Amino acid sequence: MDGVAVLAERLRSGWQARLELDFERRQQTTVLARRSHTGPLCIQRPLYPEGDRVCHAIVLHPPGGIAGGDELELEINVGERAHALLTTPGATKWYRSDAFPARQTLALNVGTGAVAEWLPQESIVFDGAHAQMANRIELAHGAAFVGWDVLCLGRSARGETFGRGRLRLHTELRREGRPLWLERAVIAGGSRVLNAAAGLAGHGVTGTLLAASDVLNTAMLNACRKIEAKGAGFGVTLLPGLMVARYLGDSAEQARECFTQVWHALREPLTQTAPMAPRIWNT
Repeated sequence: MDGVAVLAERLRSGWQARLELDFERRQQTTVLARRSHTGPLCIQRPLYPEGDRVCHAIVLHPPGGIAGGDELELEINVGERAHALLTTPGATKWYRSDAFPARQTLALNVGTGAVAEWLPQESIVFDGAHAQMANRIELAHGAAFVGWDVLCLGRSARGETFGRGRLRLHTELRREGRPLWLERAVIAGGSRVLNAAAGLAGHGVTGTLLAASDVLNTAMLNACRKIEAKGAGFGVTLLPGLMVARYLGDSAEQARECFTQVWHALREPLTQTAPMAPRIWNT
């Protein structure tokens, strides 16, 4: 194999990383019962800033960014009556790729009466990136879930837009096999959808928060609708067993703040636990 072919094969293979986590409730404590990882994907030690009932975990990707050919897989199981909160230490960067796509897949299974909170910091999709992101969440009876994704198309601080590349998004949220939310999207760099009124309307930051629980009600919806996002689009909708919040604007910080306020409004009614932001958010 000549040098060009060797280089192409390395680019194609990229980083292959997988992280598997099992959380269990033992008496009154949620413990990380099993963890397994291959490649550059791991977590810090479990943290308990809220006491034994809630286990915080910080998902780490040491390379600091995702490049063409990388494939990251997360499989997280939250067992019956356990409560796990997962976040990331900083923004996820999706680098430019001229040929090979990069992929990240989250498979999250939440057991009977369990709570899972997936609260990563934003994803920055560089101009020219070819990124594929998939989230598949399965909820058992009585399980609760809150999760969000914030996407920045281009590095706006550098005046960069998403003029080239392609972003594919896929989200499935099911309860006992029944779909609550199915969404697919393809955003091509430089396409008309970036500026269309029915698309992103010229904005570079978009986000979605999903909260699933059987106890959601209009009082919670009204509390969330009091949240304001000046100069941006922000809305909250209540569906059977599901609340959806959307952000469209130009500030990842503002999007996170809006979603954090929604999370604060919902957390105690859904989990009987007062909200406490992960400490890593303050560093």
